[in-house]
Amino acid sequence: MKILLDECVPKKFRHELKGHRVFTVPQMGWASKKNGELLRLMTDEGFEAFITVDQNISYQQNPAALTVPVIVIVAENNKNEALKPFAPKVLEKLETIKPGQLIEVALDEN
Repeated sequence: MKILLDECVPKKFRHELKGHRVFTVPQMGWASKKNGELLRLMTDEGFEAFITVDQNISYQQNPAALTVPVIVIVAENNKNEALKPFAPKVLEKLETIKPGQLIEVALDEN
């Protein structure tokens, strides 16, 4: 799966998503783009999922209008060490997530 990491997610986190082609927003030259524009660019470039720690995205975007599924990591902070424990749940969600879905991933969920 071709995945884009938001610029608020450390680039090192891509190494936790083994088996996927993972790119970062800065790597794509899209730094400082607003979420709406970013999601449109992602669609044009064939990305299949977007991963962020921006918990406000659910208020800024209409999930039903999303052509790329979004995973929001609900973490204490956006440091790589804080995000690493989320990787198994993110990988699990990537197997079933569909366009138009916005899923939050937290460590305390069942």
